[in-house]
Amino acid sequence: MSPDRRATRRQETKDEIVAAAWELVREQGLAGLTLRELGKQVGMKAQSLYSYFASKSEIFDAMFREGYLAFAAQNDDLDALGAGTAVDGAAALRQAAQRFFHFCTSDPVRYQLLFQRTIPDFVPSEDSYALALDVFERMTRGFAAVGLDDPAIVDLWTALLTGLTDQQISNDPGGHRWERLVDPAVDMFLVANAPHLLAPITEGTNP
Repeated sequence: MSPDRRATRRQETKDEIVAAAWELVREQGLAGLTLRELGKQVGMKAQSLYSYFASKSEIFDAMFREGYLAFAAQNDDLDALGAGTAVDGAAALRQAAQRFFHFCTSDPVRYQLLFQRTIPDFVPSEDSYALALDVFERMTRGFAAVGLDDPAIVDLWTALLTGLTDQQISNDPGGHRWERLVDPAVDMFLVANAPHLLAPITEGTNP
């Protein structure tokens, strides 16, 4: 077997292991992942997994990377937030909030891995964490482009969205109770922090 083919085969096996790990954690939770069960899922003995990943943390790291690649793909326009009119900026923020909420609530286990410290002692690798930093930096550039350059405002934004997400996942999984509050919450955020992005009331019309 050629070196290239061997490398391709190895990567395919690693991808299969990661896919199986996602299946297991979605059934049993992140804390429930064991190498024994994972090995059975892919037709290997647990110790054979070490031929592909040095530890369970490396498997979580591969999952973290995969999750952030998916998150980045759906937010590839974050740094273009300031394009167009001010009202476009408000609409873009509402859209970004809805996308974040649906991305997270559609896969609660992935949300826990990416945005919460669910796994004791797990720290993403430098390369994987760089993906998270890139998304955050693009978001802050987008905010700055519409006049929101205070880091505290960005912190408030992330706290607002993760709070709604946590409530939905914890208290109404599969429902819409907190989903209905996403747009009103964004509007409150805009009134308090970015009134310049809201559409002005046309003179002579009722407020």
